[in-house]
Amino acid sequence: MKHILSVTTAMILAISVSACAKSKIIDGVEYHPYGLLNEDQHKNPKIEYEIVLGNVIWSVILIETIIVPVYMIGFSIKQPVGKKLPENERH
Repeated sequence: MKHILSVTTAMILAISVSACAKSKIIDGVEYHPYGLLNEDQHKNPKIEYEIVLGNVIWSVILIETIIVPVYMIGFSIKQPVGKKLPENERH
């Protein structure tokens, strides 16, 4: 049992430092990924975000750990991709 716990802990630490979501610098300002738990702090209405498929996949694969899905979906499910286009320039 102790071996399983140490392997799980090592896996959680490895995934937490290698999450697939990345920050992006746009016009000299760094924008961070956000999730359901920190959306109010990091989401910018002028920036377009996309869902990070890698984090969704890791959350599904490691659903039994509980901690990994909470971290991935709670803090880094969407990443910045660029500025939002004005309404009249969208296709």
